[in-house]
Amino acid sequence: MMTINFVVGFDGSKASEAAVRFAVKQAQTCDATLIIAHVLEWSPYSFLTPTEIEERHARRNMELKRAKEALIDPLLEKIKSEVGAVESVIRYGNIVDTIIAISKDSDAAQIFIGRTGHRGVASRVFGSVAGSLAQHASVPVTIIP
Repeated sequence: MMTINFVVGFDGSKASEAAVRFAVKQAQTCDATLIIAHVLEWSPYSFLTPTEIEERHARRNMELKRAKEALIDPLLEKIKSEVGAVESVIRYGNIVDTIIAISKDSDAAQIFIGRTGHRGVASRVFGSVAGSLAQHASVPVTIIP
């Protein structure tokens, strides 16, 4: 039997919580595994000194740990009894590119994302994550209002 994987973008916003709730319901209908994806934006700077790179790396590890403990672990605890299987992935990078990479790495059948998240003015100027995912992902993207 083939495993069905759904990737759900989660940033802690109400829209991403709605996307998780919707994805849980969809996963229940086909016994899919949910992969909760949280992306921390991080831009690499090539002009940093070795000491600055080391400090950034330490700060990055702290942020990953904080995201796991404050956002992802409580969410997994809350939904694990509702779905057959749930996993999480926390990575740094461009949100759209990273969610697409996670969906490819996990052979996802579908991506779920909230229509709005914690991006504000930047999303209105540069385009939304949801819209960009819908345009560039190689699997269906369900955008939850």
